[in-house]
Amino acid sequence: MSDTATPRAEAVIDLGSIRHNVALLAGRAAGSGAATMAVVKADGYGHGAVPVARAALDAGATWLGACSAAEAIALREAGIDARILSWLDTADTDLAPAIAAGVDVSVSSAAELARVAAAAGRVGGVAEVHLKIDTGLSRNGCPPALWPDLVAAAAAEPRVRIAAVWSHLACADEPGHPSIDAQAARFAEAYATATAAGLSPLRHLANSAATLTRPDLHLDLVRVGIAMYGLNPVPQKEDLRPVMTFRSAVALCKRIAAGESVSYGHTWTADVATTLALVPVGYADGVPRTLSGRMDVWLGGRRRPVAGRVCMDQLVVDCGGDEPEPGSEVVLFGTGAAGEPTAREWADTIGTIDYEIVTGMFRPRVRRRYVGEGVR
Repeated sequence: MSDTATPRAEAVIDLGSIRHNVALLAGRAAGSGAATMAVVKADGYGHGAVPVARAALDAGATWLGACSAAEAIALREAGIDARILSWLDTADTDLAPAIAAGVDVSVSSAAELARVAAAAGRVGGVAEVHLKIDTGLSRNGCPPALWPDLVAAAAAEPRVRIAAVWSHLACADEPGHPSIDAQAARFAEAYATATAAGLSPLRHLANSAATLTRPDLHLDLVRVGIAMYGLNPVPQKEDLRPVMTFRSAVALCKRIAAGESVSYGHTWTADVATTLALVPVGYADGVPRTLSGRMDVWLGGRRRPVAGRVCMDQLVVDCGGDEPEPGSEVVLFGTGAAGEPTAREWADTIGTIDYEIVTGMFRPRVRRRYVGEGVR
């Protein structure tokens, strides 16, 4: 598809909004004396890791976060030289290329520490390591009972330098939840153990939600993810701008008579004669089938309901007495500024989170197009 062709499925990414959001979040962090890590894992939450990373760095972030070593190396190969943390790989992943590329890596166990040290030895370098303590999420991270031994081993290992101690909050998106303070207290204890062993690492605990609501937990570095994409993780108004608009175009229009039914299973039947617009996107393009009968699109300056089931490659819109031309723009979700549906609306409707909606746009048939300040 050429850049000028009508899109079948297109995610429009506003890098100006990335810059706005990161500037806001980095400003909050700087007010507490903390630096900002922009998290661009999962190909930038479906927005494109490299363009997003560049825009975020331009806007004030000084670190990048990637889930895997492969994601981090891809950023390096794109010419990005900022500090990058990679934190989750399988036990047989060779971390030597990441260490050679100057990527910081996370360690949660003595076995991981040994693998990282061995990888650093293979490339003749010293690995920059972030020791992760499990403070209550019970996911990755070292259990508190094993933490003193891990810290001691790390402090004695010449092939690693302990750059940071970190953890992750479970309920920061619920301000006031008692687990937040409990995790903060456990983190402080873990950090004290590290300093008692002669280490002087950075501390990072705050995610997007804590960056917005808990300046006392900003510490030395905050990690901002979903908020930089303009999706608000906390139940308070923030000046965040949604970055992604998902759009398609009308492929065909037709009239049907009253009593005619639409799509698989005939779950929708026209009460009166109406016009249907066929839109060539479906669940293979990231539109959840569970939105069938529960979603609108923005077409011709107004919301219009989807009739019948969402199919693999297409859905049908009830346009009533209007007859949009083939090629007319259809916004599946956007910023909401004009009244169009949003990713949060989709998520709320089907009982999930907007993270899942936007990362679900990372699909082969969905073209990305970048707009706004910061496009390169």
